[in-house]
Amino acid sequence: MSDKETLDSLVVKYQQLRAEIAKVIIGQDSAVQSLLVSIFTGGHCLLVGVPGLAKTLMVNTLSKALGLSFNRIQFTPDLMPSDITGTEILDENRKFRFVKGPVFANILLADEINRTPPKTQAALLEAMQEKSVTVGGNSYRLDAPFFVLATQNPIEQEGTYPLPEAQLDRFMFNIKLDYPSFEEEMEIVKRTTVDIDSNLQVVLSAQEILDCQSAIRRMPVPDNVVSYAVGLVNATRPDVAGNELAHKYLSWGAGPRASQYLVMGAKTRAAFSGKYSPDREDVDAVATEVLRHRLVRNYFAEAEGISTDTIIDELKKK
Repeated sequence: MSDKETLDSLVVKYQQLRAEIAKVIIGQDSAVQSLLVSIFTGGHCLLVGVPGLAKTLMVNTLSKALGLSFNRIQFTPDLMPSDITGTEILDENRKFRFVKGPVFANILLADEINRTPPKTQAALLEAMQEKSVTVGGNSYRLDAPFFVLATQNPIEQEGTYPLPEAQLDRFMFNIKLDYPSFEEEMEIVKRTTVDIDSNLQVVLSAQEILDCQSAIRRMPVPDNVVSYAVGLVNATRPDVAGNELAHKYLSWGAGPRASQYLVMGAKTRAAFSGKYSPDREDVDAVATEVLRHRLVRNYFAEAEGISTDTIIDELKKK
């Protein structure tokens, strides 16, 4: 199948995916779209929202509609790295045998990832970047495709360990989940207080997802779109001459990985819309969720109540 045929079929499959997910998830259209963009880009997501917004259900539903294996890890202060990656045990023949951990799945839900110490958080770094884990000097490849979808509760900070910048940078998107509207919450209550069995149909296989990812990567991008994406990231760096807004409100800006994710996210979003090449509007559409966790505000921004989202919105207007 040619890239054009693959991308044409993706438009149909995308609409089918949205319809299947809507059988279970009410609202959260923007979050669902961002999750799908990250998956078909090959990136990882950080979902931030208060309890009860169906973060876990959303990820579980997504894995079923995509026909992918799914594991969930509840991150706690006593979680060890081996609880994620797996460990070697001595079998009955007195030989060491590797027992795979829950990271060996297509989709790994890292629930409340900031509740575990940095040593355990770091166990995910190699898996997220290299798509492999190393135990006892041996390297084990993870199943393809592989995605980490992590959740955080923005309210409770006691007993949490903030994610280091190196780990935050591994996440393509930082997705904020909002409360449902009154009408959406009415529908949620109606559906969840009766016995309804939502039979989800598998829309895409793992191999079809990999084929779509490859076709998206080969999608051409005009130089002016790449220039716009790189310029947007460059404008977040306070030490670059002419970046008055960044100099005033930011301590640190985004790195080159942000530029890569802006272009890749724009390509995937364009593919969902039936376009064969992204434009500046596609870059703008993914910019906030790509950049918001990569910018470090300074004292003046915090004192004036200027959020990273506000800064990004201002930069997009320039």
